Amino acid sequence: MLFDFELIKSVYEQMPEKVKNARKNLGKPLTLSEKILYSHISTEEKGNKFNRGVDYVNFAPDRVAMQDATAQMALLQFMNAGKTKVAVPSTVHCDHLIQASIGAKKDLSDAKEQNNEVYNFLESVSQKYGIGFWKPGAGIIHQVVLENYAFPGGMMIGTDSHTVNAGGLGMVAIGVGGADAVDVMAGMPWELKMPKLIGIKLTGKLSGWVSPKDVILKVAGILTVKGGTGAIVEYFGEGADSISCTGKGTICNMGAEIGATTSIFAYDRNMSNYLRLTGREDVADLADVVMQNLRADEEVYENPEKYYDQVIEINLSEMQPYINGPFTPDLAHSLSDFGKAVKENNYPQKLEVGLIGSCTNSSYEDLSRAASLAKQAKDKKLKVKAEFVVTPGSELVRYTTERDGILKEFEDIGGVIMANACGPCIGQWKRHTDDPTRKNSIITSFNRNFAKRNDGNPNTHGFVASPELVTAMAIAGDMCFNPMTDTLINEDGVEVKLDEPKGLEFPPNGFDMKDSGFLAPRENGASITINVADDSERLQLLAPFQAWDGKNYSGLNLLIKAKGKCTTDHISMAGPWLRFRGHLDNISNNMLIGAVNYFNEETNAIFNPVNGKYEEVPVTARALKAKGLASVVVGDENYGEGSSREHAAMEPRHLGVKVVIVRSFARIHETNLKKQGVLGLTFADKSDYDKIQEKDKFDVVGLTNFTPGKPLELVVTHEDGSKDVIVANHSYNDVQIEWFKAGSALNLIRKQNAK
Repeated sequence: MLFDFELIKSVYEQMPEKVKNARKNLGKPLTLSEKILYSHISTEEKGNKFNRGVDYVNFAPDRVAMQDATAQMALLQFMNAGKTKVAVPSTVHCDHLIQASIGAKKDLSDAKEQNNEVYNFLESVSQKYGIGFWKPGAGIIHQVVLENYAFPGGMMIGTDSHTVNAGGLGMVAIGVGGADAVDVMAGMPWELKMPKLIGIKLTGKLSGWVSPKDVILKVAGILTVKGGTGAIVEYFGEGADSISCTGKGTICNMGAEIGATTSIFAYDRNMSNYLRLTGREDVADLADVVMQNLRADEEVYENPEKYYDQVIEINLSEMQPYINGPFTPDLAHSLSDFGKAVKENNYPQKLEVGLIGSCTNSSYEDLSRAASLAKQAKDKKLKVKAEFVVTPGSELVRYTTERDGILKEFEDIGGVIMANACGPCIGQWKRHTDDPTRKNSIITSFNRNFAKRNDGNPNTHGFVASPELVTAMAIAGDMCFNPMTDTLINEDGVEVKLDEPKGLEFPPNGFDMKDSGFLAPRENGASITINVADDSERLQLLAPFQAWDGKNYSGLNLLIKAKGKCTTDHISMAGPWLRFRGHLDNISNNMLIGAVNYFNEETNAIFNPVNGKYEEVPVTARALKAKGLASVVVGDENYGEGSSREHAAMEPRHLGVKVVIVRSFARIHETNLKKQGVLGLTFADKSDYDKIQEKDKFDVVGLTNFTPGKPLELVVTHEDGSKDVIVANHSYNDVQIEWFKAGSALNLIRKQNAK
């Protein structure tokens, strides 16, 4: 299927001249990321040369993509933007609200019934405003984007942190909050701090048990969950060109787990082949003509240390498989060392469930390699010891793999095929377990493994690996099994060994499907009425947040001092809470319930200044709000890591949080707070975090002269009357300060569109 060809053609026609001008303005050879960034600078941007990691830049992305959980709030905001149609091609993908339980057919049917109100809302809003709509069952947003919309040299934003998956097709694709999507859909420039650049040179070639997944698992171990923050990770070298397009997508996808703005590979033959075999020959022909602009300049490849802020080199030929976890995606173990780590750390050795697929590893190549192991298990008379769950990424892949007998290989060893949806990857998994209090291990080919991420159970130790390694481990049922060296005893009592996985990059008979699940928007949706029932539990029309009153903040109460890792899953959980993603007041009942209270080491139990009791976080916040009292949230390092979900910023705003001050922010969450009018600050001296006490009151000094680059002061009054004055840094520029003053970025957009 070919979408937006004229737009892509226009990008390629203009790109050579824009790259030439950028090279002249910067006075140096260009990386691929710079070529794409500088060719997508908004016409409203005055500058033509920017400092990485310092200057904010206005960009003009080519398109916007939204998944159904985040699209609800994004579109509720867009409805208040004063526009009649989106300004750039945009799509909604229904992939998050389908719960994996029994199997694809029943789960999809149940989801359509349970989420009918939300699906109807998203479809009608899409029809009204010119947005493409992908129905439930069509596939996971990132896989569908790779198959239909991503193109080398393009730039897109998406309301999901794994939007970066499209970097596998040479696109600068960035995960954002819904308010950012509203900007672009409303025709406004989109603002981003010019990213730093991390170059990863890949030499050699993958072989045997090693897969593209292992590359990013190794990189995560090197850079950690915050090592890529504020940077684009650009892969290059002969090793990069040897990896399939979908393999590149897997690597870029998990770039979200190192905090990277995005990740990207240069255009090559593998990308060209992927475009052609997914019905986009015309795009490949155009890209082939401008290939030199879809790769870094040769001088960059010859001397990368001069052009990247950091360079890492990895020899693919020397790599071995990795297993990362538990509880964080950057705890990297080589396969040869993993069994030792299991025993030394007392991780549950019995593997209970292996899960493959999701947006990260659901290509034809991934599933065919994993299926080769499933076939071996059957042929070698091995009884699979763990539960086995398979989640195809799109209807295109599902239909084709079913046609080619790949899915049957999984079913023949007891595998359950789930719907083309996120499912267990995001906590939409109705796991069947006999004892949820038992410590247990699961292994997935997904991207995240935070505590309670997949099944809501804090006792589940989640590990991440390639689909083929997950399949091998499920066959063995033993976390200490190493398929490269170990043998298994089959049903006949014979010792057998698994051979290396084999797969195909593309189906020999081409891709196929009967129904893509796509609904094109109407040319004119003016007659469509959007109805939201007043008593709906799922949807709620938005009321604008109040504008700043022009005064310094005073007498703010401490809501919570969060200790350690506090991701967006901790701030606004997914799983069962996904049903309220379109209802701000209802979903606010999950605000910060997963965060660990510094003062008692418990979750969802904080001191309530109104009644002096320890109560749930949302209950306390509502009690303060009812008394007209505002509050402060204090956080640790990399606060807001993980998903792009803007609910983690909207909920605090809705429940009266004025300030969030932390040791450091994850990029997307910091932007989301700014967009919603919450004051996002960082401790100038990180040790000042330790000064915050449980019953503190806060004054924010300097707001009446809020200026870019000028720190604010927090006067912290302790219970005994003593005070600490804390210097608080911020990264606000002039435009973002206007968001704060208006009460939110959306308020400012509405005001501008009303002129």
